[in-house]
Amino acid sequence: MSKETTNIPRLRERYRKEIIPALQKRFAIKNVMQIPRLEKIVLNMGVGRAIQEAKLLDEAVMCLKNISGQQPVVTKAKKAISNFKLRANMSVGCKVTLRHNRMYEFMDRLVSIAIPRIRDFRGLSRKSFDGHGNYTMGITENIVFMEIDRDKISRIMGLDVCICTTAEKDEWALGLLEEIGMPFKK
Repeated sequence: MSKETTNIPRLRERYRKEIIPALQKRFAIKNVMQIPRLEKIVLNMGVGRAIQEAKLLDEAVMCLKNISGQQPVVTKAKKAISNFKLRANMSVGCKVTLRHNRMYEFMDRLVSIAIPRIRDFRGLSRKSFDGHGNYTMGITENIVFMEIDRDKISRIMGLDVCICTTAEKDEWALGLLEEIGMPFKK
């Protein structure tokens, strides 16, 4: 057996055994291939202050690497904006795309550990869907993740989490995320 098949993430196993039958019953889906599933998760950190302080971009890359478990890509500005003292091709952020087992492990940590640690949390908005079954949420403090050491960062930064699904409708994507355990507002 390969290493890939022996270390199946807990959420992926739960998806196969519990979530697929629940979604099939909930939405009366006959074809198993139509059942929505997670496709990818994109984590993005925009660091506008990196124009003045290059060290902040290095911290953002380190934070995303610790959170995701893989090396982030540094994003660059496409246009020059003189009001922000920004020139084209300046480094202004970083992003990472998670797929397969890393995606399921991150989603499990997000739902069970990180979201409950958000200060003054009252539930996620149900309106953050894009019309194509994808959900985007912002986290204002990256220290809600256990992987971030508060002593090693000089400033608390936020990040965006975009959860891409194969759902045909936002309603199906909402059902998938509810079955996974995302705490939405009532």
